[in-house]
Amino acid sequence: EGVSESLPEWLIRKKKQSLKKNAEWRSRIELLQDFEFPEASNKIKTTRDGKYAIATGIYKPHMRIFEFSEMSMKFSRYTDAENVNFEILSDDWTKTVHLQQDRSIEFHTQGGLHYRLRIPKFGHDMGYHFPTCDLLIAASGDEVYRLNLDQGRFLSPFKIESLASSGSGANKMGVNTVNINPVHQLFAFGTDNGTVEFWDPRYRSRISILDVHGSLNPLFPTKTTEVTATSFRNDGLNFSAGTSTGIVLLYDLRSPKALLQKDQGYDSPIKSIKWLESHNSISQLILTSDKKIIKIWDKNSGKPFTSIEPPVDINDVCPLNFTGMIFVANEGSPMHIYYIPELGPAPSWCSFLDNLTEEMEENPSENVYENYKFLTKKELSFLGLDHLIGTNIVRSYMHGFFIDFRLYEMAKSIANPFAYAEYREKVIKSKIEKERESRIRSSTKATKVNNKLAQHLL
Repeated sequence: EGVSESLPEWLIRKKKQSLKKNAEWRSRIELLQDFEFPEASNKIKTTRDGKYAIATGIYKPHMRIFEFSEMSMKFSRYTDAENVNFEILSDDWTKTVHLQQDRSIEFHTQGGLHYRLRIPKFGHDMGYHFPTCDLLIAASGDEVYRLNLDQGRFLSPFKIESLASSGSGANKMGVNTVNINPVHQLFAFGTDNGTVEFWDPRYRSRISILDVHGSLNPLFPTKTTEVTATSFRNDGLNFSAGTSTGIVLLYDLRSPKALLQKDQGYDSPIKSIKWLESHNSISQLILTSDKKIIKIWDKNSGKPFTSIEPPVDINDVCPLNFTGMIFVANEGSPMHIYYIPELGPAPSWCSFLDNLTEEMEENPSENVYENYKFLTKKELSFLGLDHLIGTNIVRSYMHGFFIDFRLYEMAKSIANPFAYAEYREKVIKSKIEKERESRIRSSTKATKVNNKLAQHLL
């Protein structure tokens, strides 16, 4: 390992001391120790046995394995190139295959790097077909490479006809996504020219083509819309496609017409589409993400359920099935973990989260508007700031307005120049009263008398 720069100890201590006063930092919960990368994270996935998470990131390019039972990082392993995508071949973390940016494919086992080979063109995505042991690799150009891991050799690639028919432009275009239906093993390839091709693995031929670009741009056929994400639902019938313009389309495989279109809102390529699963097996929610925002919405109506907008760009999203937890790989150093109790319970390895969230609901966080002063319209007129209504300086809220606290103090001093003198007099009075209360007074008890008899004698 090379020598990396580190902050001076005095600066680290000073930073830690300043964080003690940060309410957000003090209220945070660190579920997994070292759940971060030096620069950024690329991809994150969980193993099928539900005991580990595997993530890739930079810099240097490496992978990290996290063990849920220990709630910490198990180990890290460096690679020669940055990761594009990876697939987990075993039920645990011991067998993985990685598609790298330098056109190489690396096979990793428990002992380390097992084998490395190269593909002719730069890869974009890959998927593993368990029944035939075929590794499908989407790359630039009009071919999807097939590497059979049982025979240990390349097979004849799939020729994507919609790209081949594009002529000379096929060399510039390519296949962006590979997705395999978990029920009947249908292959789906999303392409740069806005189509999705469906292939039957039994006949190794195309059986249908879905024109996503044509349905979105019927009036502007020359404007190309790429398919950047695809996903099958576990029922075998529902399919979703995300485009380079931030549109998500939901389909029933029995019809070429989209059931629903949902705009992500940022005009950025869709990165992830996940069908959320719950214990009642009738979850109607779907998760979609681009680089700016994660949205969870109802697949039937498109009605939003919730959204998450991290402070840094998103690279990958991994929801934990049958729970309310979501892992996010992003362009920041720490990877993010979000827990939404309405989606499901906390995972068994961190079941204490349910109790913590209940406590946090009972003790709400500090007011978001702590640096602002709330004023009614009458108070705003008294300070002479009513002419600012409608500008960014004065923000309307319910029956009044929020203004910056510094502006409020300045306007108050101008509107009432004797405010400081009044305040000073008030403070002096309160101090005098406190001093009077602290004086030593006689502690002798008053003599008990018969009040009625005393009044009669008087």
